[in-house]
Amino acid sequence: MRRLKQFEPLVIHDFEERIFHMESHAHTYFEIGYIYKGSGIHHLNNNSIKYRSGDVFLICPEDTHTFDIRTSTRFVFIKFTDSYFELEGKICPESGPLYEPTKLMRNQLLKEKKLQLSYPNTLILKNIIDIIVVYKDLPNISYSHIIFHQVISLLGLIKESLNKFDTNYSLRDSGQEQLISYVHDHIYKPELIQIRNIAKHFRIAPSYFSAYFKRKFGMGYSEYVNQYRAKLIETRMLSKQYTLKQITEEFGFTDESHLSRFFKKHHQVSPGSYQKTVTSSK
Repeated sequence: MRRLKQFEPLVIHDFEERIFHMESHAHTYFEIGYIYKGSGIHHLNNNSIKYRSGDVFLICPEDTHTFDIRTSTRFVFIKFTDSYFELEGKICPESGPLYEPTKLMRNQLLKEKKLQLSYPNTLILKNIIDIIVVYKDLPNISYSHIIFHQVISLLGLIKESLNKFDTNYSLRDSGQEQLISYVHDHIYKPELIQIRNIAKHFRIAPSYFSAYFKRKFGMGYSEYVNQYRAKLIETRMLSKQYTLKQITEEFGFTDESHLSRFFKKHHQVSPGSYQKTVTSSK
């Protein structure tokens, strides 16, 4: 796995391929990927997400990814370093303070599920991409007012769509967002999201944590964690890229029997039967 370097604060790439030119790789920069046309599968970290025209992906330096192209795909990649938004004062000194764009880029939900946009946001997104592509060869693009405002508009559109993504993720304050992000980031390390440890991390009394979580999110903490873990395991199994042993180790189960009991509790069938049922229904 290569870690690609980028020295310019902002770079725009627009190209079409039938076979993606790179195996799974990481970056030293942030990347917004837009699917102008085509279809296939985006392999992002441990997730396999189907893509088609109009989809958008957010990729961070700690992520690894590649694409399995099914139909010829035109990609538009907007690549920027964390220093790009530090140029704000030079690019747009009249603008007010920004929300944290790199924090949005690291939202764990966007590494596991495809962002669903509806009209007119789909059209707005395409229009923003079209403007960026037109200006991609502009000299000193990192300091362009036009491109800067387009990138900010793009991130704002993603943030707005994310808030409507799922009622469970329409978080009302930053504390809720931090708590859910912590659960998502550490779902593969069960000991870190045990109540005594997560409560300590957020400075909440362990005896009060369960009541606090239910009041904030409308469901029990254990129920939320188990539902989220079950959904991720289901995604792994449907991708057919992971063995039960690999999934067992990834999610910290003691053995495959432990994983099977957990899965059967949430899906009422064993992992093997579930895979056969899904395969035969396609």
